[in-house]
Amino acid sequence: MKIPNRIQPLIDEGLIDDVIAQLMSGKEATVYVIRCGEEIRCAKVYKEADKRSFKKAVQYQEGRKVRNSRRARAMGKGSKFGREQQEQVWQTAEVDALYRLADAGVRVPQPFGCFDGVLIMELVTDATGHTAPRLNDVSMSEQEAIRDHAVVMDYVKRMLCAGIVHGDLSEFNVLVDGEGPVIIDLPQAVDAAANNNAQWMLERDITNMTQYYGQYAPQLLDSQYCKEMWALYEVGELKPDTKLTGEFEEILINADVNLVLDEIQAAFDEAQERKRIMQEAEED
Repeated sequence: MKIPNRIQPLIDEGLIDDVIAQLMSGKEATVYVIRCGEEIRCAKVYKEADKRSFKKAVQYQEGRKVRNSRRARAMGKGSKFGREQQEQVWQTAEVDALYRLADAGVRVPQPFGCFDGVLIMELVTDATGHTAPRLNDVSMSEQEAIRDHAVVMDYVKRMLCAGIVHGDLSEFNVLVDGEGPVIIDLPQAVDAAANNNAQWMLERDITNMTQYYGQYAPQLLDSQYCKEMWALYEVGELKPDTKLTGEFEEILINADVNLVLDEIQAAFDEAQERKRIMQEAEED
């Protein structure tokens, strides 16, 4: 096949030996099956910013740290250099997340490096050696749905413990090989502590996965994993080995209206007393 323009320099440098086929094209990148020596891998070629259809990218970039102060200032001003630096941060975010999540015990493709907007990584395959299917192309029994949902919830928990929320997790961003689910597509991953959108993104991720598996095991639809995880995370009690139940009891406290009014009156009386004392002091 014709060599993509973004991959040709990597062939010239000997990092890639051949492009075998295009695997898929998505909203932010096109993925190719490649050969590196004797290894069959994949190359994710990120699309330019003006060609990506990924919506609301600013929400995902909030809280991403840049060590170089000059780069940070340029990105904040939105200059040409700043936009170029922002694009570089976007492209390297995925490989950084892949390394962090692998260390956290989450099954993700093994990365081999990102070169000028081309991420080279492991090609996830099924038992026959063919490209592993995405979750939305897989049917399963009720027992399999319950088992794999638990696995994915464990991965989401481990991501959160590592300070990461996927931000776009769905049945289209999970592969299924012989050992179970594999999480993919992480360029939009957000910092759980620094991004104000992290909680609702986590809720959306968990809802997407629960609704999908819930087609096969409806009892999963009543689970409350997001509320359980986030409540533990906020108080620093969520750990990689935390056993989740999927249950969460919200404690609702009925306000004592009379008590509230009494406190308001007391505050008012205190303010009036301070005012009286100040007036008396001025008269003296």
